[in-house]
Amino acid sequence: MNERYALGYGMAAVLLWSTVATAFKITLDYFTPIQMVVAASVVSAIALTGIAYWQGKLHLLGRTFAERPFYYFCLGLINPFAYYVVLFKAYELLPASQAQPLNYSWAITLTLMAAVFLGQKIRKQDWAACALGYFGVIVIATKGDVFALQFDSPTGVALALLSTLLWAMYWILNTKNQADPVLGVLLGFLVSLPFSISLSLYSGEWPSIPWQGWLAVSYVGLFEMGITFVLWINALKLTQNTARISNLIFISPFISLMLLATIIGEEIHPSTLVGLLLIVCGLVIQQFKGKKSPEAVSDRSQ
Repeated sequence: MNERYALGYGMAAVLLWSTVATAFKITLDYFTPIQMVVAASVVSAIALTGIAYWQGKLHLLGRTFAERPFYYFCLGLINPFAYYVVLFKAYELLPASQAQPLNYSWAITLTLMAAVFLGQKIRKQDWAACALGYFGVIVIATKGDVFALQFDSPTGVALALLSTLLWAMYWILNTKNQADPVLGVLLGFLVSLPFSISLSLYSGEWPSIPWQGWLAVSYVGLFEMGITFVLWINALKLTQNTARISNLIFISPFISLMLLATIIGEEIHPSTLVGLLLIVCGLVIQQFKGKKSPEAVSDRSQ
């Protein structure tokens, strides 16, 4: 019975994550990237507060922060503040069908950063995975013209790759976090909100936004940053076969591309599919080695 629930939670999380690239592009029609971060963060913080209350853990929030205030301050500045500002700007500059697969290479970036900051050894299989993954990145970014190395938006590509560094850095710091995961993520949102609100006010006035925009950003806050995270954590807790649940995440980018083509009519360049397959092959090699912890697998690439 637990395995059935685990599979259900895992599939629900993957399907919801598959929709967020489309939701990002729709929401960016109404908000600037920093305004989108603010609004989605507020929605996510409210949702996570409700979940923590329902789980009977909300009273531990202040104590958890007081034990390591500087640590949670750093985590919040990296994610959600810096990570989502950079990621949403990349989605603004690039087609979502390019930004999403580029961001999906974060797990390969994590392998390299873990070697630098955690002293983990990089084996031959790791180098093969990195080579496949980053060659896939080049294929996507150049639309297949890998020798010309010409990008439609060099800034957008750079920001998408920077988002992988920020996300990998967040998970490396998160390996030292022994607190409840829901409280840890909630604290990140609460810490980051004053900074994101201040930046949004400095950047300019908020426009009058129709209800469609608020609905779209609420969807992003709930299903990119909030509820889906809890579904995925529950799936990993219930299962006795973490690898089987973790492998579900490889379905997400392909469903995402189909939704982008169907809902917002983005043209999916053949090189995007080739590059994405190369990235996924690199990630599968890592899965076979079992080097990633469940926590490192517990979030997707957008």
